[in-house]
Amino acid sequence: MATVAIILAAGAGKRMGADRPKQFLDLGGRSLILYALDAFEACSAVDRIVLVTPPDMIDEVRTLASVCEKVQDVVAGGAERQDSVAEGIKAVGDAEIIAVHDGARPMVRAEEIADVIEAARANGAAVIGQPASDTIKRGRDGQVIETLDRSEVWAVQTPQAFKADVIREAHEAAARDGFYGTDDTALVERIGKPVTLVEGSRDNIKVTHPGDLERAEDILNRRMEGGVQRIGMGYDVHQLAEGRKLILGGVEVPFERGLDGHSDADVLSHVVIDALLGAASLGDIGRLFPDTDAAYKDISSLVLLERTAEALREANVTVGNVDATVMAQRPKLAPHIGQMEANIAEVLGIDVSQVSVKATTTEKLGFVGEEKGMAAQAIALVRQSAKGKMENENRGGAE
Repeated sequence: MATVAIILAAGAGKRMGADRPKQFLDLGGRSLILYALDAFEACSAVDRIVLVTPPDMIDEVRTLASVCEKVQDVVAGGAERQDSVAEGIKAVGDAEIIAVHDGARPMVRAEEIADVIEAARANGAAVIGQPASDTIKRGRDGQVIETLDRSEVWAVQTPQAFKADVIREAHEAAARDGFYGTDDTALVERIGKPVTLVEGSRDNIKVTHPGDLERAEDILNRRMEGGVQRIGMGYDVHQLAEGRKLILGGVEVPFERGLDGHSDADVLSHVVIDALLGAASLGDIGRLFPDTDAAYKDISSLVLLERTAEALREANVTVGNVDATVMAQRPKLAPHIGQMEANIAEVLGIDVSQVSVKATTTEKLGFVGEEKGMAAQAIALVRQSAKGKMENENRGGAE
């Protein structure tokens, strides 16, 4: 039986004071929610993911999450957190273990997820947290009522994991009684089931207030210590030929000729691929996708870009930004640039603001000006974690 994770991204995040939900704010050049998705994607104990999102953002989130192979469904959340979890449970299907995580906790690690799941498998329910380090007092109307025994107090977070029948029973009982708890373990405790505490890292913060985003950035920077920022460049040219479609950035541009090549000859995607591979020291497009391989005949270059993105993730490399220029005398490319940028961003799993595509002529000079072909060039900035840097050095660079 499978283990399915429900990742909650349906909250409005009003306390953050931002113009969009906190889980979709920028953190280190990526949407905050992607860090949690990365951790669950990397956790071998998780088989599938259900993502719960605001109803009006389902399409956007589905596109954002398309880089994660484990995401089986994206569903609309409810009015309250508990309602959103219930919607996620409906979408889970058959499962042995159901884990629940707040998408606004980007710093969770894959090993912590696995620890909580294992504890739930053994005991029925488990939650990650830390023993209280501060003195905890109960208060009312600004006055202390009592001091709690700190040795018995934990601050708990997510992920929380449960045997599927346990969390389903707990939610059914809460719905029947009209009870709302602040987390899912409260519902499980209410039906008399034990919950195991699993100690985790204090880095597992929830981004709720503006200062929390700064803390998350500090944690991310600390984790990146020993890593590097790298820049790569790509350049490519293709001849124009009769009987070919003109594909640039995955967009079919109306024109009487297209670019000639083994694949779809998308010169823009090709230079982006080469820039990213070069920045990450992972070779080049010809090495990874040789034009002697029939498997790549007429293949969409966006598929090649997607496989490049997978190689970057395996090397613990994240994309900072991509800046590309297409050189073509004709046709006019300006009407299509927005879609080109959107396509590249979607495949790479980054925000469209991190992709810039420009077009220029060569004032009728050279083979581009004579309309014999087109050229393109791109520069990419990537960040490689310390772990990825070490692994790359250990294998002596890309083979």
